[in-house]
Amino acid sequence: MNRKILNSLPKFLEILGIEEEPMGIFYSDEKPADGFSPKPTELPTREKEIKNEIDWQSVFGQFSCVMGNIWRARKKKKAAYFSANQFGCPGGAFWLGFNKPQAETIIHYVSTGIPGRMEGEFYCDSPDSLRQIFEHVDPKPAPHTFCIFKPLSGFSDHDTPELVTFFSRPETLSGLHQLAAFVTNDPEVVVSPWSAACGSLGAWPLHYLSKGKNKAVLGGWDPSARKFFKTDELSFTVPFGMFIEMINRYNESFLKTKTWANVMKKITRSKKTWGEIEIHP
Repeated sequence: MNRKILNSLPKFLEILGIEEEPMGIFYSDEKPADGFSPKPTELPTREKEIKNEIDWQSVFGQFSCVMGNIWRARKKKKAAYFSANQFGCPGGAFWLGFNKPQAETIIHYVSTGIPGRMEGEFYCDSPDSLRQIFEHVDPKPAPHTFCIFKPLSGFSDHDTPELVTFFSRPETLSGLHQLAAFVTNDPEVVVSPWSAACGSLGAWPLHYLSKGKNKAVLGGWDPSARKFFKTDELSFTVPFGMFIEMINRYNESFLKTKTWANVMKKITRSKKTWGEIEIHP
């Protein structure tokens, strides 16, 4: 990654009231030297399911949420990485591009379940509806062995993320949201489609890019993954090209005005409320 961009990052984050460095997302055949990933396990493909070759008890027994691994990576400022045999969650394997089409067992599990066999999550009102959603988003097949999430400062001069994800609360998100519109002049630049939390980080932003659409994706709504977010926190993922525009042009925007200075006061109050900065008498 360009050193000039990384050198500009601290001031950019300070203006937005963001304490945590954003994460870059990319695919690579090179395994990170250090980081967090699920334990290796066999990928539950639709083909194996048809042949009744999947031990679902073992699959669910080794469950490791994609967002949980990312949460650990965020706290330790390291990488989180996933592959076709280190996916942790059958849903995550689909959303990260390692397993298509999704197994029917998972489609039923995420929707209405299987009577007498498996309780559903009821995130969709029927398997048919969910199947249509999965066919619509059609996650980009993983182009390399690993899908990697890591802090931007961990990128070398020769590496570039495809996407950049911020984790923040609404006051700061208002700045990111409006800045995305400022640099694109697109009033519908920010979208928030339904998905697992990990789908908002990778599959949906890449879906829009594949359609020639430059979109920011607001995510983190998945109730099953909320335990891996701070209270009131959401994700905001942008294509790397949009991120470059944001960091190069933020000084031209509303972020230099008194209006934003007033928002910064609320951001400071929020940080005090959540014990993220010291309160001096």
